[in-house]
Amino acid sequence: MAPIPFLSLLLLFSLTFPSSSSAFEQQPLLKYHHGPLLKGNITVNLVWYGKFSSTQRSIIVDFLNSLSNPKTTSSPSVSSWWRTTAKYKGGSSSVVVGKQTLNDKYSLGKALKTSQLKVLAFKYGYGDGKAVNVVLTSSDVAVDGFCMSRCGTHGSVQVKNSRFPYAWVGNSVSQCPGYCAWPFHQPVYGPQTPPLVAPNGDVGVDGMVINLATVLAGTVVNPYNNGYFQGPAEAPLEAVSACTGIFGKGAFPGYPGKVLVGETTGASYNAVGVNGRKYLLPAMWDPQTSTCKTLS
Repeated sequence: MAPIPFLSLLLLFSLTFPSSSSAFEQQPLLKYHHGPLLKGNITVNLVWYGKFSSTQRSIIVDFLNSLSNPKTTSSPSVSSWWRTTAKYKGGSSSVVVGKQTLNDKYSLGKALKTSQLKVLAFKYGYGDGKAVNVVLTSSDVAVDGFCMSRCGTHGSVQVKNSRFPYAWVGNSVSQCPGYCAWPFHQPVYGPQTPPLVAPNGDVGVDGMVINLATVLAGTVVNPYNNGYFQGPAEAPLEAVSACTGIFGKGAFPGYPGKVLVGETTGASYNAVGVNGRKYLLPAMWDPQTSTCKTLS
């Protein structure tokens, strides 16, 4: 993963595009660095920055509501994907959606610096340390490093003796879908396999779900730069980013692997959530088997 400049009191992790084939060549091995993880009940607060339709917001909120929903009977499910995080030290992490804030007036403009993501994330408070404030930027908002070295980020800020996690993910559909919305768009480089049909009919937002899943898993198992990761702390491979580009069995560079396909829509997915939603979720490193675990 591309290194991100270290800022005092701000620990950053970068979610990058599927440019490396190392996960396919050998299984990653994440080391535990003896720091705290986010376990127990976790509230995810959302800041919608820019223009999002109600349908787009519902796709993401339904995904979040699916993570810890035990009532989903369809298999494979979003909740079964998330349960892999419970195999890390400390037990399970139960996610609920908290406050949602709409900032459709672009209060900080349409070109954001990394420091401004922190401002947006904590504008309405820090919470109790068991909340993750997530900034979601619309397709017309540029963010430092977006489409060049990252598709999303998670980090933390320290206030006195407490640390508070946050995350950011952007909609790449009009800026770099070949980077940050693959495999729903033709890749910019590498094998030019046909793109998959997005399960919710929105290439940008379905891509955001993949990247949101990645940074949330990373936030839970490596919230403060001393949890589970592989490689240098300033550019770590984490629970999902260590398995980049793998969505189903038989994956190889440029091919996401075998996934399910809707009979009528032709859309590709590997997980079912609340309200009948379908999602394509990336593989996650399983600490019990030391392998990248897929749902299909």
